[in-house]
Amino acid sequence: MSNAAAAYEILKAQEGAEEGVGEWHQITQEQINEFADVTLDHQFIHLDEERATPIFGGTIAHGFLTLSMLVHLSSTVPNNTPPLDGVMMGINYGFEKVRFLNPVLSGKRVRASSTVKSVELKGTAINQTRTFTVEIEGDDKPALVADWIGRMVFDG
Repeated sequence: MSNAAAAYEILKAQEGAEEGVGEWHQITQEQINEFADVTLDHQFIHLDEERATPIFGGTIAHGFLTLSMLVHLSSTVPNNTPPLDGVMMGINYGFEKVRFLNPVLSGKRVRASSTVKSVELKGTAINQTRTFTVEIEGDDKPALVADWIGRMVFDG
């Protein structure tokens, strides 16, 4: 059996499983300002507290900043997958679906939880789609829900 096929059997058994909840991370105004500069998105709701407060109660993070934080937030979610033989690389394959449900106010803390949605064998690669929910501390409604596809490429 190839390394990809063996890994597929391990990962397929995790389909539908909740992986757990990661650690809290505070979204700061400095991060929001830097993201605005990098993306050239200087809309007042992100940068001008006086103008944003009547609408949101303060400035808010860009939705794409919150989405980008999945790289860090996902790294803190428990991973019970045993080491897989023959993995050459893992790549970000993209998103199946992203929904921005609730703005993240500057200074709030967020964390992610994930569930393995699907696992597909693609020759010598495996696509694993995980549904991530980014929770805002103290809010009932999450900031976002996204189906993120990771691809693992095997040595044959």
